[in-house]
Amino acid sequence: MKQKFFRRNAFWLVFSLVLCLISALGANITQSSGGAVSIAKITFPGASGGTLSALLLKPNGASASDKRPAIVLAHGWWNEKEMQDSNYVELARRGYVVMSIDMYGHGSSSYMKEGNEAVAATGMYDAVKEIAALPYVDTNKIGISGHSNGARAANFAIPLDDAAASPLIKSVYLVDNDPIYVDAKGAYINYYGNRDVGVQADQFDEFFFRSYDKTGKALTTPGQYIGTPNAQSFLHFGASDSSDKRSSFHFYSQTVDGQSALRIVNNPPQTHPWGPFSKQEVTSLLTFFDRSLGTPNAIPVGSQIWQLKEFFNGLGLIAFAIFLVAFAKALLGVRLFAGLRYTQPAELPARDRKGLTWFWGSLGISALFSGFSYVFLSNFTPLAAVYFTGAPPLIPQGAVFFIGLWAAINGIFALIVMTVSYQVFGKKSGQNFREVGILPGWKKFWLGILLGLITVIAAFGIVFVLGYFFNTDFRLWVLAIPTFTADKLLIALLYLPLFLIYYLANSVAINGFNRFTIGKKEWLNTLILTVFNILAPLILVIAQYLTFAGTGELIPGFGGIFSIWLFPVIVFLGVAAVLSRKIYRATNNPYIGGFIMAALASVISVTNTLTYVQ
Repeated sequence: MKQKFFRRNAFWLVFSLVLCLISALGANITQSSGGAVSIAKITFPGASGGTLSALLLKPNGASASDKRPAIVLAHGWWNEKEMQDSNYVELARRGYVVMSIDMYGHGSSSYMKEGNEAVAATGMYDAVKEIAALPYVDTNKIGISGHSNGARAANFAIPLDDAAASPLIKSVYLVDNDPIYVDAKGAYINYYGNRDVGVQADQFDEFFFRSYDKTGKALTTPGQYIGTPNAQSFLHFGASDSSDKRSSFHFYSQTVDGQSALRIVNNPPQTHPWGPFSKQEVTSLLTFFDRSLGTPNAIPVGSQIWQLKEFFNGLGLIAFAIFLVAFAKALLGVRLFAGLRYTQPAELPARDRKGLTWFWGSLGISALFSGFSYVFLSNFTPLAAVYFTGAPPLIPQGAVFFIGLWAAINGIFALIVMTVSYQVFGKKSGQNFREVGILPGWKKFWLGILLGLITVIAAFGIVFVLGYFFNTDFRLWVLAIPTFTADKLLIALLYLPLFLIYYLANSVAINGFNRFTIGKKEWLNTLILTVFNILAPLILVIAQYLTFAGTGELIPGFGGIFSIWLFPVIVFLGVAAVLSRKIYRATNNPYIGGFIMAALASVISVTNTLTYVQ
């Protein structure tokens, strides 16, 4: 039996490592266009005194004698440079020199100082000057683009470029953020001068492209944007009134300061976070820069391969999860951890009617509490500013604090539910905390934590090794496991206690209180627990977007960013139920899986968000 256990686990361990390698190799080949584009991670000092981190993609043919147009890309708030991979893969394979930056406060760039977002356009204009200094860049053909607050950074860059002795920015493509329409007095202006400017204004954007009255009440939805005075003024190059109504998906040109300039608004029916993951967005961006700067390599805009990179990145996420379980089990073969291996699995009886009543009741009330507590916290105004900017030095990352606080509150509630369940049902039914591993003894508890820590270190070690050799990581849309600088570990330690409260309690509930057979099958029990783990956030997300689709606006009192933050949370909660159960079955210790998930949540969260300092 022991040999069979380790032989089967060895297969999954090797399989996960091979899958990680396939993921990295496939993603690298795709993003380098089969070796036609070189990719390098670079850092450079910015005008603000900070340091910027970026990916630099250089087509092989670019040289001092064959200068190429160049484009700087910026991600949105609470993200990092690889979030622009769909754009930089397609631009680079078409011959553009591309720099995708970590804006200040994000990724591996210097932290953001409170109230200092506009400095050097959060890094955008620093990157423009850096890329213009490259000998193989045509300085007459430099474009910038950003998603969400990356587009805001592009807007910040315009006055900096206007003030320069030799302006550098020829083209601007704003994705999911409004262009500048008016001056300080509220009069319509042509903020961008004779630059070419395009806007992606999604019809279901959670944050932008609305018109407001003097009280701040929204008058129009994003779906009505193209007909608003703001959009029409933009397409008319700052004119305040015109009988010529202009439409979306159409280029308009006008001579400004002796030079022909372009304006276009693309208005697809999609949401704000879908922008960086949309073939339509990539198509529109490629079309715009082709019209404005001229594409060096004439590849049809509809011919896109970035989806292949996402496929390989997604394989990496799956491999990462498999590795966590397989490696944790493999450590049970090491002498130090041999005592943790559970060699005599207990028979799992089906629960009687009373037991099932407590089971379903506790799941239902926990899901309800999870949903209501999330909405309550999102509307808790005393902490509203902290959620977005943090409160350094104790809370340098507001978004992680919000999710961590919600997690801890739900962890405490789970402990209360388990206590009541034991007093009313468990004690009478003979529940034994030692038998189910809730009280494993201090030695096994701390050995389990050490095993979990080694597992997490080994898993991130794979990410760093593959990142070094292949310039890739594991990610899919808003869920990413990137490499990171050592200082992020110190920040992760600040939030680890919050996540520990939840994930340890969740694992104890799943494995120590709610593990039994349903229809004589344990996997059905695991499936149900997984569904209830994700149920509340899933319902909130579905309700938000059904409301948005039907009315053109979000649920009143439930801001769009709070539903977006739930996307990766849903995945984490689903994985937590399965991972903790699989490790528990091999160890009878619920704390190993809980610790692994808490550590992962802490590190992954702090490496994919915005950090503020005083």
